[in-house]
Amino acid sequence: MKFGYFTLSDNAYADNPRGPNQFVADIVAEAIAAEELGFNSAWIGEHHFSTLGVLSCPDLALAYIAARTRRIRLAPAVTVLPLHHPIRVAEQWASLDLLSGGRVDFAAGRGYDRREYEPLGVDFDTNQAIFEEGMAIVRRLWDDPTPYTHEGAQYRFRDISITPQPVQRPIPAYVASFSKPSIELAARLGCGLIVAPFAAAMSFGGLRQVAELYHETCARHGTKPGRLMCSYFTHFHDTPEQEAAARARQMRYYRECVIPSFPGDPATAPPSYRYFIDMVDRLKRARAEDLTDNAVLLGNAARITDSLKRVEAAGFDEVILYFNVGLKPHRQVLDEMARFSEQVAPAFA
Repeated sequence: MKFGYFTLSDNAYADNPRGPNQFVADIVAEAIAAEELGFNSAWIGEHHFSTLGVLSCPDLALAYIAARTRRIRLAPAVTVLPLHHPIRVAEQWASLDLLSGGRVDFAAGRGYDRREYEPLGVDFDTNQAIFEEGMAIVRRLWDDPTPYTHEGAQYRFRDISITPQPVQRPIPAYVASFSKPSIELAARLGCGLIVAPFAAAMSFGGLRQVAELYHETCARHGTKPGRLMCSYFTHFHDTPEQEAAARARQMRYYRECVIPSFPGDPATAPPSYRYFIDMVDRLKRARAEDLTDNAVLLGNAARITDSLKRVEAAGFDEVILYFNVGLKPHRQVLDEMARFSEQVAPAFA
């Protein structure tokens, strides 16, 4: 099992002394350090208008990281595909694949915050249909250099091919999922899957059940299963005081960043977001002492290793680790990344 660096650039905290520009610089430095520490990949989220995160252009950040690295995989976490024209998305990530020597992993999702849609003039309520059509277009433009004509419900164009073409054939593509329909969509499209363990625990019972649903759906549609990935918040601690601080940091993230990002009034949320209503409701009732490895890696190296061995046994290929969460200081993030590389990763070599 491999490991990656992951961030959503959460910075929506009360009395926050860290400006967004400084945080973006920290994230880039951490991603570059991830290669030096032996991590397999760097996954950087897309958010707009300082809703949850402050990094709006992961493609540009990753292009800079590509120029400073030689090996690490480069990925959005995720591209909020309905906010962009799929032709432009295909061009941008094919360009990065070329410039990086074939190191792009592409992941897409619908997002979950109506506030990111409205200023850009995109209909939040129909984003599932926009997403599915856009994902098919992006992959077709990468997989076949011949001119392509598309007449769909959302997009229409004639005789389009893109330049440059990607180095990888195909670029590995993933769907980010919090819900059963998204898991089934990834399987139906033959994409890999990225899930959050806390959402998997709430919706399905755990990661093993997610893997089973994904593989069953692939078999039903005759598609080849892709890689399975999940993300984990990660906090090392060795004393009760450090543990209390880590749990408080994680709860602050939920309360100040995630819960306020709920997509509008639950009474008027689209049906495809019913799962999010339930998830946010549980987070509102959660307590620091309730945090378990269904959502967060907490503890010393041995405890974190044990938790990840269960993820490996469930059939997952890679875990992307969210160290810089809840205003954790940059220096502490780098120290915890180094500790993971030295004390945990060797158990999975």
